[in-house]
Amino acid sequence: MLHGCKQNPEDFASGTKMNPVAEAHGLLVAYPAQPASANASSCWNWFNPADQARGAGEPSIIAGITREIMSEFSLDRNQVFVAGLSAGGAMAVVMGETYPDLYAAIGTHSGLPYRSANDVMSAFAAMRGEIGLLSGASLRSAPDGEPPVRTIVFQGSADPTVSPANAGRILNSAGRQLGPARSEAGRAAGGRAYTRSIYSGPNGARAAESWMIDGAGHAWSGGHPGGSYTDPKGPDASAEMVRFFLGH
Repeated sequence: MLHGCKQNPEDFASGTKMNPVAEAHGLLVAYPAQPASANASSCWNWFNPADQARGAGEPSIIAGITREIMSEFSLDRNQVFVAGLSAGGAMAVVMGETYPDLYAAIGTHSGLPYRSANDVMSAFAAMRGEIGLLSGASLRSAPDGEPPVRTIVFQGSADPTVSPANAGRILNSAGRQLGPARSEAGRAAGGRAYTRSIYSGPNGARAAESWMIDGAGHAWSGGHPGGSYTDPKGPDASAEMVRFFLGH
């Protein structure tokens, strides 16, 4: 679980309520912390070219944590997932693109597409939805033959920080071959309406989901107000991500 800017692991765990969801399914959760020495706002540096490649920068550190946990608890790739919010959601996308051999699925909330920026200025432009993918963005820094990782995307339609256009761009990157979406509308117990789109891959299996939350801002849907950047009115992103991760 990769926190967003101006967050820390404790805040993120509280706000997402991921721990009780994980405990109900017998899952382990790791919350890496981005130190202020690496980014003044504790953001993951998803926009730096050095932090968007396999075997380098922050992806290699997160992959190292992942491998250590896999070794300690005898886990295989089909039992490992990565998710995050905002900058953490963008870094979760990076991890899915650069280490598809480590993760069975990823979840990104209010995140950005892979290689949609290469510095701070282009990062803000990408967040505003003003630019598309950079040249070469469809190229993956990953082992040959690894298919795109199953992906679930959450996004608020009224997000003032990350343009909702980025939700579709995440799924369109990395050369995914997705079938037509099957969309359904719903309303969370907290009151927010949403549209859930389900995509199948070439083999007919569920490859991706996209949740657009009506009127939601830059906040974890269904989160607890005890944490920052949460929206208790929306559907439970943590529960839905875990459901998707486990293939339900």
